[in-house]
Amino acid sequence: MKKLLLFLFVAVMMPQFVSAATSGENTITIGTIVYDLRDIDARFKELHDAGFNSCEINYHSQLCNAELAKQIRKASKKWNIRVTTVVGVPGHSEWNFKKGPSTIGLVPAEGREEKIATYHNMIDFCVEAGVPYMHSHFGFIPIDPCSEQYKDFIVVMKQLAEYAKERGIDILFETGQETPVTLIRAIKDIAVGNCFINCDLANLLLYGNANSLDAVKQFGSLIKEFHAKDGHYPNPENPYELGEEVPIPQGEVDFPGVIKELKRVGFTGALTIECELNESEFEYLVNTRKYLQGLIDEE
Repeated sequence: MKKLLLFLFVAVMMPQFVSAATSGENTITIGTIVYDLRDIDARFKELHDAGFNSCEINYHSQLCNAELAKQIRKASKKWNIRVTTVVGVPGHSEWNFKKGPSTIGLVPAEGREEKIATYHNMIDFCVEAGVPYMHSHFGFIPIDPCSEQYKDFIVVMKQLAEYAKERGIDILFETGQETPVTLIRAIKDIAVGNCFINCDLANLLLYGNANSLDAVKQFGSLIKEFHAKDGHYPNPENPYELGEEVPIPQGEVDFPGVIKELKRVGFTGALTIECELNESEFEYLVNTRKYLQGLIDEE
């Protein structure tokens, strides 16, 4: 009798197992960032038709409301596009080594209240749109864990993380402005349990803080998503400016090594193509998706 029941169970459930195995649910997805939110259905159709299966939503305070959240849920289901994060960096930010530390994120005290209000709105929008992560650059985290600036930042981030946790949302730190160990330390000190990492592979180079493969190995299971971007270390002749971004795979990011490591540890998140260059036309995104998919498909 037990054998008969087991046979019946397998016969009934096997199609579901096969469906899950062949549907791509447990594989690395490739996406990009949706900036134009005026026609979400059209944007998601475009991604679907080009072979993408995930995306991030770039936050716009004037557009991200309950109606847009409803449209995102509907289009996501219709076109099978998984929305992974809502991303934004509120307030005035200068992307260099001179003024970046005093302007970006929640490390600088100036403008902090307005930024926190925006982060709260982003988290609330995640809830409405059914998106699991809110992510941002939260600033140049001080390397000295005993400094007052570091301690102040941890208190502020702890409060933000608690706000997100109460609403079922996780927070992703985008990499770049600090060394991997500094970011890992901060996440451990925040200690709310819902802070993880969006590993921007190029930013680690652009800010001169790590090479991509070593950082991935250090961050380990803290990584929930990746920004696929390429670039070079800062020019020693101009150490006040970030390194140069270049198209994938023309830079120093070890994409074959990184993807091999992701597959080794069973990563099932998203590689989200980000390009801030003039040649960020859709054709570049499509060609880069094919390049990354080829690495994923390699035995």
